[in-house]
Amino acid sequence: MATSQRSQEPQRPKKGLTQEQQNNPYMSMFNHFRDELDEHHDRRERVIKASRDITALSKKMIFTLQRARDPFSPLPASLNKEYEMRFKQIQEIISCVSPDLQDISTYRYARQITGGIQEYTEAIAFHYYLATGKLIPLSAVQESVKSLIEITPGDYILGIFDLVGEMMRFSITMIATRGDADKDEKVAKALRDLRELRLEFEGLDTSTTLGGESGLLGKEVHKKLGVMKTCVEKVEAAVCGVIVRGSERPKGWIPDLTGATGGGGGTMDRVDEGE
Repeated sequence: MATSQRSQEPQRPKKGLTQEQQNNPYMSMFNHFRDELDEHHDRRERVIKASRDITALSKKMIFTLQRARDPFSPLPASLNKEYEMRFKQIQEIISCVSPDLQDISTYRYARQITGGIQEYTEAIAFHYYLATGKLIPLSAVQESVKSLIEITPGDYILGIFDLVGEMMRFSITMIATRGDADKDEKVAKALRDLRELRLEFEGLDTSTTLGGESGLLGKEVHKKLGVMKTCVEKVEAAVCGVIVRGSERPKGWIPDLTGATGGGGGTMDRVDEGE
């Protein structure tokens, strides 16, 4: 009898909702939208954090590479071990964030991940250049992440722009620490490579769509172009100073670069004295 009475009692409205709100056919729809937005913001924050972590680790990889003293040859074992450790940490982060960057989310969160990808591209391109003396191709950068996330031509180009700054910094260090820099073929090669990159970048047309990207890439390239030219000019001036007035320079002389513009996220203006 008691059970029958309870079944006949009207159901109480859920806490926070009136009976009218519960009966509203649009409530379930808006609840669904709320859940989607919550999911979107959570995913976006995960991607942003991953990008920052990738950026930080990539910078550490670059700092490790700047300590090398014999370019265009394999890294010393100690430096290579440190580099590989950071590289594996980045791969773990990419693997974790990969599910958030699939299908339409690849493009939805492209702005949030591109900073980390550009820094990562710069780091592995710098490693490739120091080991082989060549520019890493886009396909090799894409293969390095095992297709877990997409690395666009735009990410690659902007990363290579920043690579010029690291090549400048390394070249200045070579001039300062290697004897007879004016006769050093490795210094000459670094300058030739920088000039070739400058020539190619100056001829790059970003006014049209590139790999599915358009206006934004052109704006970023325009900002980085001036910094890239300054980086090459620094090496040209340093080499010229060694050739023209080399006999007057004391051993260990470092060109005065104060007041000049750096490149690549502000990591190229310091000259590493080595260990």
